[in-house]
Amino acid sequence: MDTVDADPRPPLEVVAAVIVRDGRVLACRRSPAKDAAGKWEFPGGKVEEGESPGDSLAREIREELAVGIRVGELIDRSVTATGTRPIALSCYRAELIGERPQHSTDHDRMQWVRILDLEALDWALPDLPAVRKLLAGV
Repeated sequence: MDTVDADPRPPLEVVAAVIVRDGRVLACRRSPAKDAAGKWEFPGGKVEEGESPGDSLAREIREELAVGIRVGELIDRSVTATGTRPIALSCYRAELIGERPQHSTDHDRMQWVRILDLEALDWALPDLPAVRKLLAGV
């Protein structure tokens, strides 16, 4: 895990789902009104107090994409310095329950991308360690 010393506040705990279906990964582009607008990320969100990472991730995906998931193993957990606050992002493999999502509350675009093509997208900094691990075959 990377560490960040510049900001004295504790990192913001965030979880994300690496949803793989039919050999492709769901990538989502942040809407213009959001921080890191136009950057790609794995869907997810903040861990609320008293929630486990898995429960938080399942809730965030229901709220954001209106679909259910089964949360799998941890792919990566890294702390990344951002312009506002360090982000501790934990990315988990996830399996869709039912149909593919049709829309997102936080993104202006969703795309199913082959793993080898992930590097062609302009990723948000916190998601890059997980992208690198996926490209390395983890």
